[in-house]
Amino acid sequence: MVRAVVFDVGETLVDETALFGGWADWLGVPRHTFSALIGASIALGGSFVEAFETVRPGFDFRVEDRLRKEAGVPDRIREEDLYPDARACLQELRSLGVWVGIAGNQPARAGQDLQSLRLPVDLVATSAEWGVSKPDPEFFERLVTAAPFPAEEILYVGDRVERDVTPAKKVGMRAALLRRGPWAYLHDGDDSGADLRLDGLAALPAWVARQR
Repeated sequence: MVRAVVFDVGETLVDETALFGGWADWLGVPRHTFSALIGASIALGGSFVEAFETVRPGFDFRVEDRLRKEAGVPDRIREEDLYPDARACLQELRSLGVWVGIAGNQPARAGQDLQSLRLPVDLVATSAEWGVSKPDPEFFERLVTAAPFPAEEILYVGDRVERDVTPAKKVGMRAALLRRGPWAYLHDGDDSGADLRLDGLAALPAWVARQR
């Protein structure tokens, strides 16, 4: 039985195209070039953070984030950054009586942005606020504690096998792998162990309804 569904943020609910494009503009490199650097880092098993460091050695996200804010071009999550199927999926799950949460590896201000969008959810949490990041099991243990249901009745939805599916399963949760974003495409053929694979969020409420 699935009584709670919790979503990752980047490339799950939020399309990061414009967000990364804004960083490319700030760093002074073409957007296509920056996207290629991110892809290369991911393909080599690294993090997108390495793309920032390639362009600007010694890159400090907190410093640059503050400078962008002071310059009037802050890195913010807006309504238009949501994937078209995101809000409707959240609302439909709530209509089914499902407890809905958002929890991902994000800075605190991303949590504030998501709160300001007034999404139909019961929880918005970020790694910065919790002081622990995925794939640390403690992140998912915190999530289980925050939800009003046991781990086996919680479905975590994300786009990455190693940061979303695998650690969620390790603490007893169910997990769905969403095929969008670079990580999901690169690992699409892997044996992820996910309970469900999705090409979008539109089909998720009906699947959850069948588990209730």
